[in-house]
Amino acid sequence: MVTINKKILKIAIKIILTFIAIYFVFSKVELKEVQKIVIHANIWYLLLAFLFFNLSKILSSIRLNIYFAHIGVKISQLYALKLYYIGMFYNLFLPGGVGGDGYKIYLLKKSHNTKVSTLITATLLDRLSGLIPLLFFTGLLFIGSDFYHKYIWLDWVAIVGVITIFPIFYLINIYFFKGYIEIFFKTTLLGSLVQLLQLVSAFFIVYAIGYNSNMIIFLTLFLISSVVAVLPISIGGVGVRELTFLYGLTLLGIDADGGVAFSILFFLITAFSSFIGAIL
Repeated sequence: MVTINKKILKIAIKIILTFIAIYFVFSKVELKEVQKIVIHANIWYLLLAFLFFNLSKILSSIRLNIYFAHIGVKISQLYALKLYYIGMFYNLFLPGGVGGDGYKIYLLKKSHNTKVSTLITATLLDRLSGLIPLLFFTGLLFIGSDFYHKYIWLDWVAIVGVITIFPIFYLINIYFFKGYIEIFFKTTLLGSLVQLLQLVSAFFIVYAIGYNSNMIIFLTLFLISSVVAVLPISIGGVGVRELTFLYGLTLLGIDADGGVAFSILFFLITAFSSFIGAIL
């Protein structure tokens, strides 16, 4: 009963923080202008954004299946893709105590004689092999953006991070996950390609709303918001993405309406893609 109450409390806090963030963002922008940008977004560019977003998910499922095959969990690539979309659906629309990763582990444990701890380790490494390239590209774009030189300490964090993050991840694998080191380069490369496909998706959203003159700024904020969205403080990253664009664009003296519109469109693309998991 205590465990259930803690889970309910965590979900309630997430919901409250999400609504607070949304309320704050929309109190700082022109709602009619945001609505106008979303409605008039170029549908063809949005379809391309949708395509590349889902290509990134297909590649993510291939990476995940490499981890599963490595621990002796033999499943078809089609089933791995199905698991990935189901996980997306759970993470976005059913943000309870189990979550998408937990549900994937539950399904695989039912059908395979594999320890839960082994499944958890493989799933954790899959997540990390996506997060590390995300941090790398975030630092790289930050250095090439207008945010560079705004705060000296952030400049140094970005530079040191870009140089050291892959070597550090490799050392972590050697010392803590030695059994997975033989697939390190393959999975890390796939993780990098996944993030590049996500960037291409974001690129087309920026074009769809006509903010291509601020492309590097938007892509940098997109990656920063993706890092922030990993934190378990909101429902599906809603609210925190918009806050990131609001503060980031305001810092550079750029109107934030376009950034909020971008976040809404990216969420819609994510939501429509996640619905695939509901019918699988």
